[in-house]
Amino acid sequence: MNMLEFNTRKSYLLFLVGVALGLFSYSVESMRFDLPHGKTNRCFSENVKKSSMVVGNYSIVNSNNGHPLPANHIIDVRVSTDGGRAPYHVAEGVQSGQFAFTAYQSGDYSVCFVDTNDDPQVTLSVDLEWKTGVATINYPNIVKRNLVDRMALDVIYLHKVAVSIMDEMLYLREENDQMLMLNYTTDTKMFWLSFVSFLVCFSVAGLQLWHLKTFFEKKKII
Repeated sequence: MNMLEFNTRKSYLLFLVGVALGLFSYSVESMRFDLPHGKTNRCFSENVKKSSMVVGNYSIVNSNNGHPLPANHIIDVRVSTDGGRAPYHVAEGVQSGQFAFTAYQSGDYSVCFVDTNDDPQVTLSVDLEWKTGVATINYPNIVKRNLVDRMALDVIYLHKVAVSIMDEMLYLREENDQMLMLNYTTDTKMFWLSFVSFLVCFSVAGLQLWHLKTFFEKKKII
C-alpha cells in the first residue's frame, strides 16, 4: 500500500467519523436553565430504548467567579421513569452530582430538579449534560488506558455507531409495527361500532314505521 492510498483511506475514515458525529449529535444534550424557587419541579425527559446507557452531570452555576457557592444554594434531584420502578438517582440538598444507568425498558426517562434554598430572592441556574448511547463512551480515556492507535479508535467508534444505528432502526421498526397494529385495531373497532350504530338506527326506524302503520290501520286512516 503506497502512502497516497493510505492517506486517502485515512481521510475517508475521518470523514465518516465526522458524519457519524453529526448524525449522533442529538444523543448529547447540554443545557442551562433557571430553577424557580419553591417546591415546583423542573423536569426534562427523553425517550430511551432498552439497554441504552444514560449518563448525566449537573451543577449549580456559580455566578461569582473565584468564590465558592453559598451553602444555602442547594437543589434536590430525582431521575426516574414511568412504570413504578424505584428511581435511578435521588439527591437532596446538593450543589452538583452525576448519575449513570442502563435503561431496563424502552420509554421516557426524566430528570427533575427542585430549588430548596431558603432565599426566595435568589434564582438558581443549573447546567445539565445528558448523554445516551454511543456518546456515553469516553474514547479519549480508552486511548490513554489501552494505548489504542487513533485509526483503530476510529474503526471502533464507527463500529459502535453502526451497531447503534441498527439498534435504533430496529427500535423504530418495532414502534412503527406497534403503531400500525394500534391503528388497525382502532379502525376495526370503529368499523364495528359504525356497523352496530347503523343497524340500531335502521332497526329503530323500522320499528317506528311498523308502529305508525299499525296505529293508522287501527284508526282506519289507511
